[in-house]
Amino acid sequence: MKISRIAQVGAVAAIAALALAGCASNENGGGSPEPTDDAPTTLAGNLVGVGASAQEVAIQAWTTGFQVANPDVTVDYDPAGSGTGREAFQAGASDFAGSDRAFRTSEIADGEFAGCVDGSSIIQLPTYISPIAVVFNLEGIDSLNLDAATIAGIFAGEITTWDDAAIAESNADVELPATAITPVHRSDNSGTTENFTDYLHATSPDVWTFDPHGDWPIDSGEAAQGTSGVVSAVSGGQGTIGYVDASRAGELGTVAVQVGDEFVEFTPEAAAAAVEASPFEEGREAGDLAVALDRTTTAAGVYPIVLISYLIACGEYADSAKVDLLKGFLSHAASAEGQAESAASAGNAPISDGLRQQVQAAIDSIS
Repeated sequence: MKISRIAQVGAVAAIAALALAGCASNENGGGSPEPTDDAPTTLAGNLVGVGASAQEVAIQAWTTGFQVANPDVTVDYDPAGSGTGREAFQAGASDFAGSDRAFRTSEIADGEFAGCVDGSSIIQLPTYISPIAVVFNLEGIDSLNLDAATIAGIFAGEITTWDDAAIAESNADVELPATAITPVHRSDNSGTTENFTDYLHATSPDVWTFDPHGDWPIDSGEAAQGTSGVVSAVSGGQGTIGYVDASRAGELGTVAVQVGDEFVEFTPEAAAAAVEASPFEEGREAGDLAVALDRTTTAAGVYPIVLISYLIACGEYADSAKVDLLKGFLSHAASAEGQAESAASAGNAPISDGLRQQVQAAIDSIS
């Protein structure tokens, strides 16, 4: 599955056009009742979000769809990275955060959230599910099979050329060059990095001996800012390899990852299967829907290098003026319509009906 940036932008535009056409149909005798004094008014105002670059395209799609019904709403989202997003939300500098990992229980207990009522909980909503693609640029090769230990060895700097025996063993029909491998990692604190290193540590702890973290733990390879930076660095090099949200893989070569006895390519369905097979984390407050992903599964058809990107909000806001606007936007993002919009533009996996009900209950509890 490869989705170009042009296709993403086009899909967002198509969503808006279809939705506007539907509104026009209703205005011209499509069966909708005439508005009355009791009819709900549209929302107006501005929301500010900061966070994960992986969610950027999805949030653009959700904003477009939400603005069809609420044309006086603007949503400003800065895809500065998950770590920056969490920091901005804690400081009260944004109305919501996007993050490719949930706040840890220790961070919630020890931290202060300036925009929330003192002592109130936070709401963490798993609204964006996507595979993390391992992407590479190697002339004449579009795809490779790699097991977890080989991926870990490449990013740890232990496997340094593309014709290494560990790579050749899983790719007998591919003529591999002796080109040097240049691993590319994020330079910023990144939820994508934390999810990727969590996979490496869980599946190959003897090779990847570092704990999962949003900051890259070793001084090796090439560093790049944000998802766009990694895509640019991998695209602009030869023999480069990196990890990005699958919606941004574009025309780069991609890796099928060994799970059990098969090699699994990334798809939205394979990512969703990984989430469905994983429980919620224990010890969380109501509305804090952090998922404990199982990276070591050997179940058929599951792609384990997956990220869940969360929309994060206060359980109770110190400033109640934006509560209705925020609840409206979050509800649209979690709705079947909103999930279809982001799937069309970003290629993510829509959340299940069961998860949607739990997400909506959490949104309804915001005050």
